[in-house]
Amino acid sequence: MRGISNSYKSVCVLVLLFGSFLIASTNASVRSAWTPIRTSQKLSLHDKINRLSTPLQSAILSNRGGAVYDSDDEYDEEDYDDDELFGLDDGDFDMDQDDFSEENTVDRMIDAWKKTPPFTKLYLTATFAATGVGYLTNKNQFPEYLLLEWKPILSRLQIWRPFTAFLNFGPFGIGYIMTAHFMWTYMSTLERLNHDRPFDFWIMIIFGCSSMVAGYTFLKLSPRFLGHNLSTFLVYVWSRYHEGLEVSMFELFNARAEMLPWLFLAQTFLLEGEVPVLDFLGIVFGHVYHHCKTTGMLRAPPFVVNWYNSDSPTSNMIRNKYKQISSDFELQ
Repeated sequence: MRGISNSYKSVCVLVLLFGSFLIASTNASVRSAWTPIRTSQKLSLHDKINRLSTPLQSAILSNRGGAVYDSDDEYDEEDYDDDELFGLDDGDFDMDQDDFSEENTVDRMIDAWKKTPPFTKLYLTATFAATGVGYLTNKNQFPEYLLLEWKPILSRLQIWRPFTAFLNFGPFGIGYIMTAHFMWTYMSTLERLNHDRPFDFWIMIIFGCSSMVAGYTFLKLSPRFLGHNLSTFLVYVWSRYHEGLEVSMFELFNARAEMLPWLFLAQTFLLEGEVPVLDFLGIVFGHVYHHCKTTGMLRAPPFVVNWYNSDSPTSNMIRNKYKQISSDFELQ
């Protein structure tokens, strides 16, 4: 696309971004690349997921095509008159075109964003802002003063770099949109599953980021898109929580959730044309985390738990935010 002007490319990318989130947040029948369709065993964790109220996560993590219903539960339509039972008439089913208007779609997107858990919302907002700054000021490249480089960290005390480096999903484009979509899905799901103990989710994020920074430095690997590598880490952890769940790959074939991280590696190889070494290490670190978590080796420090349960204004504010999420899991 060398012959196309930068302004035209910008318009095309924005249209693709809007269309991607438009489809994902408004139509539950249009699935993402990986959509769970049924489970081989009944998991209490999956029952919790079905109670998620965010439209985007519901579209991705809920059962498809009425799979939650038993096919043996058939009945004769003549035995029931819904109109008489509920006092409805034909006018009650008239569909207004406003239900499909752009304004209604935007409202749904805003509502889905409002229901995003606090940490995920803060993280995605930061990465959108950093990527936007790079797009406008650095020719669509992530700002250099936010990348992970040890020389300015040690000599100039730019201690923010190990943190801001994880905001980098890559240049703004199709790959960026897909990574942001996956992060919104899987990070928010894991955060919701830890709604009653959010400090465990925080420890998971700290463990993943610290492992990548230390591991890449020790192996002398140059980290490019740490945000993308973090998404692989989260997808692996998600897949271990959902072992036995079948997912649909682009509506082409089905596979177990355990295979999802490896398909992410294949996607990186196909789209970027390079061996996904960093993504593979993200899977390795995810496996180490899962082992430490399930064996009880990794727990939130007591001072973090005590602070979260304290009466300080900040902890009260955070607890109130997670209480709204906890209501999604309460039995009606």
